[in-house]
Amino acid sequence: MSKVELLSLETLPNQPVAFIKSLGRTVVIAPHPDDESLGCGGLMATLRAMLVPVAAVLITDGTMSHPHSRKFPPAARRALREAEFAEALSLLGVEADASLLLGLPDGAVTDLPPAAFEQAVASLTKYLEDWAPATIVVPWRRDPHPDHRATSKLVQAAVARLPIAPRVLEYLVWAWERAAPDDLPRSDEVTGWRLDISTVLAQKQQAIAAHRSQIDGIIDDDPTGFQLAPQMLAHFARPYEVYVEALPSLQ
Repeated sequence: MSKVELLSLETLPNQPVAFIKSLGRTVVIAPHPDDESLGCGGLMATLRAMLVPVAAVLITDGTMSHPHSRKFPPAARRALREAEFAEALSLLGVEADASLLLGLPDGAVTDLPPAAFEQAVASLTKYLEDWAPATIVVPWRRDPHPDHRATSKLVQAAVARLPIAPRVLEYLVWAWERAAPDDLPRSDEVTGWRLDISTVLAQKQQAIAAHRSQIDGIIDDDPTGFQLAPQMLAHFARPYEVYVEALPSLQ
């Protein structure tokens, strides 16, 4: 793929904060607890400061971050990560009880049997019908994590069943760190913009920090466990967030 086809994420135009209010009722879709804060924390905090309703959907149970921990067996890991998710949302001004926890198996969303995939799509569709968002914010379709890509497909299937299709924005998480050229957004498929989050950056950082199990090593009995590395976190300490949207001809 020629480099000229790639969207230049670092030089995308800035959208004024006032534009964000036009997104209306918004649902953020997070494959794992922490993706919502990393990718969209600034957007959620900005919308809530404008009193725009915001909710979040958590796709997986988050238990594969430390799969060999005995101190925190699967049920305890799930409870811990869901509590961190709720705390992060609260810090961003989002009411946790407006959320949907699908509880799909972490690390295995791509391997769902057809019946389980259909059940997940039906649950998500019902939630979106009831919540009636004007905008849905989902992981970038080729974000280099299997659960993120599978989440994108799951959301696409649910949106296709809605009587009125909401606007769909996409955010990047692992693409900042692990993307191959073919993973990145292309200028022939999406347009993109940056959101200045400087006024809510501290709030976003607090929400990220609420995911202690991914940062502070509180699950300390699994040497193979996942932790967000400082170089990864640096991508989300910038005073802006990037969003892309499919070109009208591809929607």
